[in-house]
Amino acid sequence: MVELRGKVAIVTGGSSGIGLATCQKLVAAGAVAVSADLSAPEDSRVGFVKTDVTDERSLQNLVATVVQAHGHVDILVANAGITEHKGGVADLDVANWNQVLAVDLTGVVLTNKYVVRQMVKQGRGSVINMSSILGVVGAANSQAYSAAKAGVANYTKSQAATYAAQGIRFNAVAPGYVNTPLLQTLPKSVTDGMVAKMPIGRLATPEEIANVVAFLASDESSIVTGAVINADGGYTAV
Repeated sequence: MVELRGKVAIVTGGSSGIGLATCQKLVAAGAVAVSADLSAPEDSRVGFVKTDVTDERSLQNLVATVVQAHGHVDILVANAGITEHKGGVADLDVANWNQVLAVDLTGVVLTNKYVVRQMVKQGRGSVINMSSILGVVGAANSQAYSAAKAGVANYTKSQAATYAAQGIRFNAVAPGYVNTPLLQTLPKSVTDGMVAKMPIGRLATPEEIANVVAFLASDESSIVTGAVINADGGYTAV
């Protein structure tokens, strides 16, 4: 198990799914984990600050609250995300497109903005942004989500180069199909199709993704720009 004793982490979307599993993994490794979400996690070991990642004032409050309580922020996991209305571009729901981009891409960037400002003051930090396999490969009937997650992956590479000399690591994780509450909002025909693409015959678990995130958050990790979750639950640095 990685060692994160004394570290303070903010995890957006940390009250369910991959976010909650990540918070729990970080706590188990000795860190303080704070969920930045719209609702509180059902785990008393995880802190909570109600946060809207599309609202800059909300994000400023998040960072100020965590720093006031703990003195520093060592880890950011920008994980908050929503799904899209599936279909071809000919049937694009523009309102849904704007909403998905606002949360899944702009929300990541804005969260980075305010947490990284604090990390620059400290001269250290680890940022892990949540991309997706759909940000790496093409998939039918995906528009906004694929565009947002591809943006997260390339944006993260840019910031890794920008802040490397300042002691701040940036990584992106691009999970494959994971059994989360978000995925369960999709039609069963869609999720059945996802399972069919997995050589191991099942969806990945949030805990498998959390293991990768915890490693990237630790001082044991090298400077990598991405990690793609493989079908066997392992990961590949990219």
